[in-house]
Amino acid sequence: MAFGWKLHGDGKHLAPGEVVKPDERLSWPRMIGFGAQHVIAMFGATFVFPLVMGLDANLAVMMSGVATILFLLIVQGKVPSYVGSSASFVGAVVAIRAAGGDSATVTGALLVVGVVLALAGLAIHRLGVGVIHRVFPPIVTGGVVMLIGFGMAYVAADVYWPQDPWVALLTMAASFVFIGIFRGFLGRIGVLLGLVFGFMLSWAWDLIGGPITAPGGDGKVTEHLRINLDAVARADWIGLPELHGPVFEVSAVLVCLPVVIALIAENVGHVKAVGEMTGADVDGYMGRAVLADGVGTVVATSVGGSATTTYAENIGVMAATRVYSTAAYYIAAVIAILFGLCPKFGALVAAIPGGVLGGVTTILYGMIGLLGAKIWIENKVNLADPANMVPVGAGIICAIGPVAFPVTGTFSLGGITLGTIVLLLGYHVLRAVRRAM
Repeated sequence: MAFGWKLHGDGKHLAPGEVVKPDERLSWPRMIGFGAQHVIAMFGATFVFPLVMGLDANLAVMMSGVATILFLLIVQGKVPSYVGSSASFVGAVVAIRAAGGDSATVTGALLVVGVVLALAGLAIHRLGVGVIHRVFPPIVTGGVVMLIGFGMAYVAADVYWPQDPWVALLTMAASFVFIGIFRGFLGRIGVLLGLVFGFMLSWAWDLIGGPITAPGGDGKVTEHLRINLDAVARADWIGLPELHGPVFEVSAVLVCLPVVIALIAENVGHVKAVGEMTGADVDGYMGRAVLADGVGTVVATSVGGSATTTYAENIGVMAATRVYSTAAYYIAAVIAILFGLCPKFGALVAAIPGGVLGGVTTILYGMIGLLGAKIWIENKVNLADPANMVPVGAGIICAIGPVAFPVTGTFSLGGITLGTIVLLLGYHVLRAVRRAM
């Protein structure tokens, strides 16, 4: 069922221990607030990764909304998730551009990966979830969820936090209060409140203390105000992002194809995490989720957008709010599409200072990582077994590092992608060798 949400209770309150299930909702004004929170949670990564890959960020934001709607329809509303720009392709895209590829070549390679991912999802759906259980048992899925969360730690620590350590610390502390102490609706939009608090704090600090000398988003140390609204003033109110078609080159496709392994594992990990949080058995929709992610990538890249994936940031928001209603995601998707068509609003959200994002993402990424531990605990995973502990530990460290492994002179596997491959292959190779001995 994709639509027709039931009202949860009186639509206003959640009792301790209760959750709003995917087919439920609170009052529509509250759902709009949750939808806005999901937009802000995904916006930084969905906006930044295309910029790093040289693609149109506004188009990526708009197509993330389209892909999210497609995802929710394909999974029949059973798996609440937002799909946004994937970080897994950054290394491959850098390699393609280093070899002389342009944006059309990049999106062509990403589109082929989307097709392969969709076919993999279809195979999983046809062959049954047993295939996933054999390839991704709880030790693997918990490890993948953990390395996804902890593997993003460097973004908070190395990119966002150094831009304004004091604002990051105070934003994180305020978010602790909003998420952990506030009750009712205010507690459930704690992430959004934390971002608003950090934005207002940065604005006040600019007025009182003036510019800060610190790294910007590009890592260069300059003297600048924490909040710069120049881009907001220059941006148009309404505008269609620049579209372009894909170009297919075999060499570029081969560089990107290994990322499929990470994307399947990432989707499985996210679906498992959602199942753990909601208490629902969503294993039967695993194939649909992978298929939907592939379809979203194909649709987005066919017009020049970025490849998509299910978003850990939004899973973190659900963990903090206990609101798993897919209504919030439809609202978020519509808002994202409108943002994509309104460069001025996109510029405003993009103006959120890095220090503010540092405080919030530190919490979200940590909560995601701990969901992996929860999967292990719930499934009584034996971490005393070296065949479990060794590949999982190595994979997590590869992701956290992030460790890079050079494949060619211009391309390397690293971070979450390398960690996923090490964990997945290491686990199954050790098991196979043990059985053969």
